[in-house]
Amino acid sequence: MAKRILIKPIISEKADRLTSKVSQYSFVVDKKANKIEIKNAVEAMYGVNVASVNTMVMPAKVKQRSTKAGVVQGRVSAFKKALITLASGEEIDFFGNI
Repeated sequence: MAKRILIKPIISEKADRLTSKVSQYSFVVDKKANKIEIKNAVEAMYGVNVASVNTMVMPAKVKQRSTKAGVVQGRVSAFKKALITLASGEEIDFFGNI
């Protein structure tokens, strides 16, 4: 169940800054999932205590690029993002034994 709710973690410079300063982790989640389901999924999958969950729906974007054949237009789908704040002293190790 947790794998269907949590799609993937967001690994970016901004997400890394949030993790180091405020102990917040970013995830792409299922659009139909609510905050309680997201909290339970993170706690079950990573074995940590979640203090709070903030969610936001990121809008779809139109992208275009120039190629030899001309300008190609497409779009990036909308997705739901969750910011998970962990209890003090808790952390998630995404990179494990790399």
